[in-house]
Amino acid sequence: MNKEKILLIDDEEDVLEFLGFNLKKSDFEVFTASNGKDGLKLAKEIKPDLIILDVMMPEMDGIETCEAIRNTDDLKNTLVIFLTARGEDYSQIAGFDAGADDYVIKPIKPKVLISRVHALLKRKANLSNQTNSTNAEFPMVGISIDKERFLVIKDGEELSFPKKEFELLSLLFSKPERVFSREEIMQSVWGDVPFVGDRTIDVHIRKLREKIGDNHIKTLKGVGYKFVP
Repeated sequence: MNKEKILLIDDEEDVLEFLGFNLKKSDFEVFTASNGKDGLKLAKEIKPDLIILDVMMPEMDGIETCEAIRNTDDLKNTLVIFLTARGEDYSQIAGFDAGADDYVIKPIKPKVLISRVHALLKRKANLSNQTNSTNAEFPMVGISIDKERFLVIKDGEELSFPKKEFELLSLLFSKPERVFSREEIMQSVWGDVPFVGDRTIDVHIRKLREKIGDNHIKTLKGVGYKFVP
């Protein structure tokens, strides 16, 4: 069985050594880079399952690196955790806006970080399973999901979705007519990430409706949302 690949990008050598040692002990295959530019190049070569990324770095900072990752077809589905000493609200918001899946403030105990890594990888696997079943079961809708290329195909047209919109649609589409509560959506798509609330979900639902049509996503007031074929 192949080990899951973790890429650490940080300009502090001791951080790379310490986290790398603990991740290897947890049976991950670990790669490291000391700046965003080299990290992005390495990510394209090895296609990691998850990237742990610092914010303040030379060459390319973490925000720029994360945005570049999300704009690279082969890396769009790669999980990204920011691990940084920058704890300001605006820094965290900028990280999530760039496409991060989690934002962790240093210092953090290795066991806690590894637990969060496992949680993200598990959630990604669950979403992938939902997506796999979706394509086969509901072709009559005129919409299918290509998780390898991170695309939604509607009436033969390929639509590129941001990561969280893609995951939200995959969740709703996995069980048409089933109502997903806001709590379920938050846990499945965003996990325990801060700054995610009703407004964030509403914005993503609105963007999905703009792309696939109002008639496919229905709101049950006070309850949640469902996908209607």
